[in-house]
Amino acid sequence: MRVLIAGAGIGGLTSALALARVGVETTLIERAETLAEAGAGLQLSPNATRILARLGLLDTIAATATRPSGVRVRSARSGRTLSFMPLDTAEARWGAPYLVTRRADLQRALADAVAAEPAIALDLGTALAGFGMTKGRVVAAVARGLVKRSIEADALIGADGIRSAVRARLVGEGTGDAGLDAPQELGRTAWRALVPADAAPEALRNAETGLWLGRDAHLVHYAVAGGSLVNIVAVTRDTTEAAPDLWSQPGDAAVIGKRLAGWHRSARALIEAAPSWTTWPIYDRKPLPAWNAGLIALLGDAAHPILPFFAQGAAQAIEDAQALADAIAATRDVSAALAAYSAARLARATRVQEASRELGRIYHLAGPAGAARNLAMRFAGPRQLLARYDWVYRPSAP
Repeated sequence: MRVLIAGAGIGGLTSALALARVGVETTLIERAETLAEAGAGLQLSPNATRILARLGLLDTIAATATRPSGVRVRSARSGRTLSFMPLDTAEARWGAPYLVTRRADLQRALADAVAAEPAIALDLGTALAGFGMTKGRVVAAVARGLVKRSIEADALIGADGIRSAVRARLVGEGTGDAGLDAPQELGRTAWRALVPADAAPEALRNAETGLWLGRDAHLVHYAVAGGSLVNIVAVTRDTTEAAPDLWSQPGDAAVIGKRLAGWHRSARALIEAAPSWTTWPIYDRKPLPAWNAGLIALLGDAAHPILPFFAQGAAQAIEDAQALADAIAATRDVSAALAAYSAARLARATRVQEASRELGRIYHLAGPAGAARNLAMRFAGPRQLLARYDWVYRPSAP
């Protein structure tokens, strides 16, 4: 049995590995010539690290990752702590650790494992040019430069991002009702930077993840690369005409400085310590009623792009990968397996999408609504805060 996977991001790489573990061969195609880093850092919550452990990768990833002691939420203007959620009991509570890492380190661990797996063929610089189904097989046209060839497989998995070519074929974008599925620009821009730890304010050089909430903006920071770097992500209200897959556009330090003017001196000092910034526009897509059609299915951002406010984008793609492998292992009726995969994942991923949208609204409140949010956070104790995340970090929980 062979599966063709379009897209070698976190979801595509993890899917190939998970399928290999259940005896399925894969051809993994990626239009980029190299697996270049996209994004600076990411958070790997227990629902993701549990699966990475199952795939035998957790020790490798943990070696370069950081285990935050907790998440401290602060007021952007005053610097006052609004809440603190401890994470030192994450493994005991949720059955797996909570890690933060550089995206490049996770990608490297996945790519090395893929290279060592004889059941996986990785073709870089190869784009999906078209596909169809005939005689119970998928026939895909792929192109490397001007050279085109066809690949036959038992299934095609679209793990090709928010502007998925596979999704466009399955759902349609165009005009009329089909156009409702086109990516939606939200008027927000994410800014990211890596700051040398010794250049960061001393008060922020700890093992905590920091979250600062301000008017129409928020800032997250945490230590990566063994504590030698601090990853920063800020989200501000900005319109853009950039395409949704332009992940690494140069950012103007003067612009982000202006957007966060008036913030507390510690947050400002961290922002000013950034040697450079990159930006990406934030886009969203509406949930689909199903992710599969016959021998074709979607995975990761192609199926359910998740806004960055919940730190679940990579984690949900990793969950998809394992659920796909489990479904195929349960039955070699490929169409039935892909339908079972979609049914198993759809409600949960949609709930995560909706939760992330709601957090984005809450994070950027201002005025009386922002004051009410801050007051509610101050009165929420650690036990209450931890309980709010049980449903996502412990998948078996209701």
